[in-house]
Amino acid sequence: MLVLIVPRVVGLIVKNHKVDEVTASRKFYESEVYSLLEEEDTKLWHLSPLTLFNMYDEEAATGNITFPEG
Repeated sequence: MLVLIVPRVVGLIVKNHKVDEVTASRKFYESEVYSLLEEEDTKLWHLSPLTLFNMYDEEAATGNITFPEG
């Protein structure tokens, strides 16, 4: 599932943060959001790439992550 989600999140980082794909990939892979996404029991893989991007963006800006209600 990550194979489908991660490229779309990275694409949103590239588009919204005006960085290249390598930098965007590195930043996302180093994020807490990605670490949580890797953990099966968090079920974050069911969230949309846009929601995951917003969580990543919040983490990058504030150091905090807000989980969507569900």
